[in-house]
Amino acid sequence: MRPLVFEEPYARPALASRALAAFALAVALIGVFASRAGLDPPAALAVLGGSLGLALAAVVCALAAFVVVWRTGRRGAGRAGAGLLLALALLAYPAYVLAQAARAPRLLDLTTDLSNPPVFSASRAAFAARGAPPPIPSVAERLAQAKAYPKILPMLLDLEVPEAFAALRRAAQAAGWTIVEAIPPGGRMRIGHIEAIARSPILGLPSYVTIRVRPVTEQTRVDVRSASRFAPVDFGVNARNIKAFEAALERQVDRKQ
Repeated sequence: MRPLVFEEPYARPALASRALAAFALAVALIGVFASRAGLDPPAALAVLGGSLGLALAAVVCALAAFVVVWRTGRRGAGRAGAGLLLALALLAYPAYVLAQAARAPRLLDLTTDLSNPPVFSASRAAFAARGAPPPIPSVAERLAQAKAYPKILPMLLDLEVPEAFAALRRAAQAAGWTIVEAIPPGGRMRIGHIEAIARSPILGLPSYVTIRVRPVTEQTRVDVRSASRFAPVDFGVNARNIKAFEAALERQVDRKQ
């Protein structure tokens, strides 16, 4: 008669760790898809915050499981390890973003013209796309921008205003932005503007962009303003929006020459 072999049971924290990590991944994916589908940004961020909380709980359970396995000899080290790795993978990118945000100035609105920032359109089309226009940055915010982003400056094009406006539209489209309104330069001041929405690559969170174009002596001046609203800091999004647009505009101008 063969002796019965009794296997040590699994450590409960090990089972909980893997289950929590898997659930955190599912919640994170739901949050990402919901955000990209146009869910209200604060609601999408709340879902993602819940997934990070679950991932942290999975880390705690994994560490507890290692202690239980070490002390009692129970099974589950592999499952705890899998839960720990998955949870840390989910936490890695948010931790990087938060570290970047901790070093960034608390600004939600950047402009290439600190003395006279472009004003967002209050038209019906623009209001329907983004709600009320973002307010003009305060003097303190503009001074903080000048210190933090000294290289964000107006752009001067050696193009006539109509050609410049056409290049601006193409550059906005090349940057992947959704153009909400495009008013060609006109009137006595011959000033035009383009309103657009830029979205972050992973979550699709919106930033609102306005581009002002006006003639100066034998050139066309372009000013860009990018604003976000859904966090205490912009995580560098608005600076990247302006830089991406400058690069796209440079490519468009080079093609004309």
